[in-house]
Amino acid sequence: MSRYDLLASTPSVRRVQQEFGSAAAAGRRVRESAAEPEPLTDSAAAFIRGLDGFLVGTVNENGWPYLQYRGGPPGFVHVLDGHTLGYLDVRGNRQYLTTGNLRADDRVSLFFLDQARQARLKLFGRATAVPADRHPELVARLASPRTDGRVEQVVTVRVEAFAWNCPNHITPRFTAAELDHALAPVQERLARLEAENAALRAQLAAVPTDLKD
Repeated sequence: MSRYDLLASTPSVRRVQQEFGSAAAAGRRVRESAAEPEPLTDSAAAFIRGLDGFLVGTVNENGWPYLQYRGGPPGFVHVLDGHTLGYLDVRGNRQYLTTGNLRADDRVSLFFLDQARQARLKLFGRATAVPADRHPELVARLASPRTDGRVEQVVTVRVEAFAWNCPNHITPRFTAAELDHALAPVQERLARLEAENAALRAQLAAVPTDLKD
């Protein structure tokens, strides 16, 4: 069982689980949880590599949570090893809220969602964000693929725990690239039919008028 339940089940959470009648099942998951961080499974690593975005949650010094979206081409989040993720952070609106929060508390919650396949993965970790010019070797390793824009920081996340969420209530949605891929055979068949139709029309047009009657 994932260590995620062990980290997520705080005393207040357990009291609510008791209130709603799910304490027994939740307690069993916690008892079966690993005490130490477990490496990402092959399926989790492949899932992360295949996505073009994720959400990262941090908490500021006033105790308020902050949620930020990070996007790029599929694979821009690199699985550096079984316990570490990395990506290049490009310049945005220059508020640096996530970076500032990490300076005070390096704990993060990442949420990876694939709506087309109705799958989601949640992850706890500890993140660092450092200027890109301090780690040229790592920048080179993370350079392809990466998000377009001016690279400012290298972000690495040490994975503490992860768990799959149930697929309930995920509305299937598809990117333009996914639709193009799925519809390619249909488009090819349509093109062939249109070509055949044009050829038949040309043949019909070549038949003498008196023979058409």
